[in-house]
Amino acid sequence: MDSKGKRMKALIDAPEILITPGVFDGFSARLVERAGYKTATISGAGVSESRLGWADRGIMGFEANLDNARRLADCTDLLLQADADTGYGNALNVYFVVRAFEKAGVAAIMIEDQVWPKRCGHMPGKTVIPAEEMVQKIKAAVDARRDSGFIIKARTDAAAPLGIEETVRRLNMYAEAGADILLADALTTREDIATVAKNVPKPVSVSMGLAIRARKTTPPVPPKDLEALGVKQVTYPRLFTAAALKGMQNALAVFQNELVAQNRIVDRADLLVTFDEINDLMGLPVLDALEAKFSG
Repeated sequence: MDSKGKRMKALIDAPEILITPGVFDGFSARLVERAGYKTATISGAGVSESRLGWADRGIMGFEANLDNARRLADCTDLLLQADADTGYGNALNVYFVVRAFEKAGVAAIMIEDQVWPKRCGHMPGKTVIPAEEMVQKIKAAVDARRDSGFIIKARTDAAAPLGIEETVRRLNMYAEAGADILLADALTTREDIATVAKNVPKPVSVSMGLAIRARKTTPPVPPKDLEALGVKQVTYPRLFTAAALKGMQNALAVFQNELVAQNRIVDRADLLVTFDEINDLMGLPVLDALEAKFSG
């Protein structure tokens, strides 16, 4: 049987663009799998925000990130793509980070060329390390993987501080160093996306930030339009975090208004899934079957 990385590569190499939701916890991972997707990206921002309660500014460390990836890999058959930030150090650190994430059961790992502490790619004020330093990180990542099919995604955040020409130059260097798929984060025009896709030798991924209406960042481009530009994968890392937060805000407002202020029971299908729906999604039938199997 092919490894997770090789199955992931087959999805990337398919003729049609690979549409990849972002996940961050058991709810989101199981929902994506139930919807029929084969792969998902783990949102580093989503993990930091939901687990630590802090924005994506380098507060989350290696162990917390790795532990979350391992738990998601344990509860789903999705081909997970992990976000390893900057690799948590130099090339030596990257070597062991890649080994740990591969062992955790993910199919791919992304490493970016920001300085540490990093920040979300769609935040202002980003700076990047020298391209040559990132090349060594990519080489270490490639050397570290036990399975040659395990996918190394190289991300550059050079567009905002250094421009599109430097972005393309860096991605070509990272491709030569052995990266399997390339991501230029926070490109601000459709033309820049096309420029990157046409001028690098490896498959290109685009991170599409939904719900960033007030910020100048990657424009919302439909998947088929991205495919026509030469993009092989589009990820939506903030889809579930933004939706979950909005859902909780809406539910809390109703809770405060009806249950607390008006002393009325709240049981609205537009706001709340049922107890049985939660348990079904979270694998209770499997647990019941196991309990019955070993109870006699």
